[in-house]
Amino acid sequence: MTKVGTALVTGASSGIGKEAAKALAAMGWHVIAQGRDADRTAAAEAEIRHVATGRVDMVNCDLAILSDTAQMADQIAELTDQIDVMLCNAGGMRSELVVTSEGNDASFAGNHLGHFLLVQRLMPQLRAAKNARVISTTSDGHFYCKAIQWDDLQLISNWDAGASYCLVKLCNVLFTRELAKRGAADGIVTHAFHPGVVGSNFTSHVPDSTRAYMATLDAQTPEAAAQPLIWLATSDEAGTMTGLYWNKSVAEEPNALALDDSNATRLWTESAALLAKAGF
Repeated sequence: MTKVGTALVTGASSGIGKEAAKALAAMGWHVIAQGRDADRTAAAEAEIRHVATGRVDMVNCDLAILSDTAQMADQIAELTDQIDVMLCNAGGMRSELVVTSEGNDASFAGNHLGHFLLVQRLMPQLRAAKNARVISTTSDGHFYCKAIQWDDLQLISNWDAGASYCLVKLCNVLFTRELAKRGAADGIVTHAFHPGVVGSNFTSHVPDSTRAYMATLDAQTPEAAAQPLIWLATSDEAGTMTGLYWNKSVAEEPNALALDDSNATRLWTESAALLAKAGF
């Protein structure tokens, strides 16, 4: 993808999302960047604009709230009629169960369901690009998910921080693989990307035990960790493949659950049902 175009980056107020947005903006892309925290988003916008050689639009939204996400999708549709790259990067781990006003686990909605809705609403813009790319930031934590509880998909009745995080990261990979099939006719390329351990604000809301463990690990800078993500978004080579799981810059086989096509199809169906239940 040698040309520049329009890129939507979620989770762009910090970490690798902000670094990817800055890199694309410096290349001359029209960057539409999303953040949840108003102050952090404003600060990130200033950083992105400082290096930008193209247009920058910043939007505030909590992807865990589907009504907010739908409104953001409408706002984005007014900003552009074409999206060449969508980096579904927002997400994270929570230390406790939070059920939104729409009845969803905020972790499940913020990491998976909000992006699912965003892609549905912006499909016309993705199709218009002819060869759009949708890259989802996941984690190697998805390997620790050993089963999907379809009768309690969001684990609300038996919630655990670690189990929830591993599940939603598995959902990122399943979504990637299913979108690769459903979007192929429209030229949509998809990838799921594990950045590795990153020195960011990821640990801000995690359980104390997780924070203590991560403090023992060697962390990359967000700028370094974002490089494979930028490559997936912009390189010609990455556009020749689709539906893959990447560990940094290496394509690897994901969790066996993620390779089960029936799981990918069912997650899509169940996610669509959750959107319908919420009125979308």
